[in-house]
Amino acid sequence: MQNHKSGFVNIVGNPNVGKSTLMNLLVGDRISIATFKAQTTRHRIMGIVNTDDAQIVFSDTPGVLKPNYKLQESMLAFSESALEDADVLLYVTDVVEKVDKNADFLQKVLKLKAPILVVINKIDLSDQASLEAQVTAWHELLPLAEIFPISAKARFNVDNLLARIKQLLPDSPPYFAKDQWTDKPARFFVTEIIREKILLYYDKEIPYSVEVVVEQFKESDKNILINATIYVERDSQKGIIIGHQGVALKKVGAEARKALEKFFDKHIRLELFVKVDRDWRNSSRRLEAYGYEQ
Repeated sequence: MQNHKSGFVNIVGNPNVGKSTLMNLLVGDRISIATFKAQTTRHRIMGIVNTDDAQIVFSDTPGVLKPNYKLQESMLAFSESALEDADVLLYVTDVVEKVDKNADFLQKVLKLKAPILVVINKIDLSDQASLEAQVTAWHELLPLAEIFPISAKARFNVDNLLARIKQLLPDSPPYFAKDQWTDKPARFFVTEIIREKILLYYDKEIPYSVEVVVEQFKESDKNILINATIYVERDSQKGIIIGHQGVALKKVGAEARKALEKFFDKHIRLELFVKVDRDWRNSSRRLEAYGYEQ
């Protein structure tokens, strides 16, 4: 009988290099927010892939960054925690990013005993000579790492990456039930989808000052009633979120409702409210209430 493999494959790297897009490709479900804006993933999000002989527990993390406020400190802590329990580590970069951008974080990666795969994304934006130079630089920086050039957008070399990940997993029974595909509850994905629409619709600092809390989630066979509150830090931000005569909030609600109906495959009734929670990003008490403090 063939041995069963199971393990934690943790994905780390900077914002804007396509980590969440890669996570969604590997898992096969739209688990992580994937927009054109940085700092979209704020939590550590697991996506579980089950086959007859393996269970791969992928974990997407917030982008590695230098914190400017307490929320970003918590986000960096999620990324650093991914180094502690990885059976395989995926460090995702791209052809634009400088190799030494995260020198302090990479020093911690160097100490890992687990296999390290450096994934160079967006190779469709590069030429052969530049890509070869970047591969050489990564080999010098992380000598024991394997390098995988990919294009998540074109799905180039992603299947080979997935096959190599499976080979590297330890022999182990599954950690989760075989029908489980994530560790997050339904309410979490409601907040992620609403926040994604805010990220896409509003400019500048507004999306990063927003937190979404689901106050009510009432599900029946065919319908789900959702009441959610969008928290911002200042009164001026509340006005921007709502917009003139509520037009902006209605658009966000309509876009979120369509995405939620696709995600849950049910009719969604969505009610959105906007409240001010002053400077919540710098409050340990509020961050803990929102599920960020570790």
